[in-house]
Amino acid sequence: MTIQPVRLFGDPILRARAAEVETFDKEVRQLVADLTDTMYETGGVGMAAPQIGVGLRVFVYDTGDAQGHLVNPVFEVVGTETQTGPEGCLSIPGVREDVTRPNAVRVRGVDMDGEPVEFEAEGLLARCVQHETDHLDGVLFLQRLDPALRKEAMRTLRESSWFTAGVTVLPASEISGRRKAAAQERGR
Repeated sequence: MTIQPVRLFGDPILRARAAEVETFDKEVRQLVADLTDTMYETGGVGMAAPQIGVGLRVFVYDTGDAQGHLVNPVFEVVGTETQTGPEGCLSIPGVREDVTRPNAVRVRGVDMDGEPVEFEAEGLLARCVQHETDHLDGVLFLQRLDPALRKEAMRTLRESSWFTAGVTVLPASEISGRRKAAAQERGR
């Protein structure tokens, strides 16, 4: 089990497009294991490789109903229905806002051994796939917010202790602690 530190808003790797995985070897399998361990430690439902400082197109997910990983994922929107709901990001602790995204997507990619993976997702899994694929494209969920919410989210971000201290990497256990504290503040 290898839990990795989490890269935070301000780290350049989060704004860069991740490279396609071309070699399927023990390093890719270890990356999937590290992402999975770190995601569970932080209490997330998804985590992309750039969030632990690796610029490769890999993410893991566990929405409760579905779990797994994708390498070199792509998706296409299915239908016209949208969903609006709260999103947060392990790389932006303390910020949570409503984001509107397509409700259903068709996902294609490969697994850590290079075997094809294809499925349709809707609801939370579709949201997760889109959020994590955004990470692989160097896009943060803040960019998906309408201007007024983005302004509010940026104010919250700028007032956070980790941001004002110039911190761009936190141990996963600290992310988990911050998420639990925020949930308690919200009365959950």
